Amino acid sequence: MDLVTPGIGLIFWTGIIFLTLLFILTKVAWKPINKMIENRNQSIEDALKMAEKAREEMKQLQAENEKILSDARAERDKMLKEARDMKEQIVAQAKEEAVKEMERIRKNVGMEIEAQKAAAIEEMKNTIVDLSIEVAKKVIRKELKSDNEHQQLVESMLKDIKFN
Repeated sequence: MDLVTPGIGLIFWTGIIFLTLLFILTKVAWKPINKMIENRNQSIEDALKMAEKAREEMKQLQAENEKILSDARAERDKMLKEARDMKEQIVAQAKEEAVKEMERIRKNVGMEIEAQKAAAIEEMKNTIVDLSIEVAKKVIRKELKSDNEHQQLVESMLKDIKFN
């Protein structure tokens, strides 16, 4: 059992070596190790704060993007509505102008038809008058052989004509 129970001298020297080593480690290594641990804790804490700040900024950016998208959609809808309204206005205006043009053409055609009809009637009258004159000339030439008879016919016709 001697091997299992240590002697007093061994315990004493082991304690002194332990305390010396503890003192040396405290003076030399403990402060830099603690400082490195504190620096690491601080950098981890800063990284977490920056990550949280970045997360908040991302939320803000997403909200701004959503707002911009909704504004863009609203603007697009407004532009489409304006384009539709403009198209309907142009179509209505074109229809109105087409109706006016059709009425103008119809009126012009009616006037032209009336003018051509009047011209045709006038031409027909002139042709009938010319034919009547020719027929009358031929009839009169056959009936009136002398100049004296011609003179009497002209005078009687002049008396029958009413001057306006």
